[in-house]
Amino acid sequence: ADDLWMARYLLQRVAEVFMVNVTFMPKPVHDWAGIGGHTNYSTTSTRNPGGWDVIMKHCERLKARHLEHMEAYGSDNELRLVGNDETQSFNRFSYGVGDRSASIRIPVKAAARKCGYYEDRRPAANMDPYLVTRMIVETTLFYDENGNPIPEQSKGKGKVEKGLREDVSKDGH
Repeated sequence: ADDLWMARYLLQRVAEVFMVNVTFMPKPVHDWAGIGGHTNYSTTSTRNPGGWDVIMKHCERLKARHLEHMEAYGSDNELRLVGNDETQSFNRFSYGVGDRSASIRIPVKAAARKCGYYEDRRPAANMDPYLVTRMIVETTLFYDENGNPIPEQSKGKGKVEKGLREDVSKDGH
């Protein structure tokens, strides 16, 4: 997230030098494809054996809280997510292997290996990367497939707390 904020800053400063305008609006030109802030995500559990089942569980959890995510994924994003130009509609959720028109795209390699990462294609270019990261982590680790908080995980006790510590420490963050 820090890198994205810095990259945006640097892009704007360089654009000033060349007297070029920069926009992060999701759909700056009506008939063109919009500008997304696609976000790749994985945990230790998705990258290891058995990861495919975890990815599927994550997708179902993301589906259950789709509209809450859309509220946090950038302003005017409904202008970009209209169901064409390799996007899913703003109010619909889907996931699929190699499907660039899905809300969540699972890479072909991840499907073949039955583990790996996936890409949330819903965030707009003007999204707050900290908020998007928070929403994805919160939903995939602390909510169930019906969009309800998981009590033992929400309290930070037991297996999930250990799993979260493992995911965080193994990822180096």
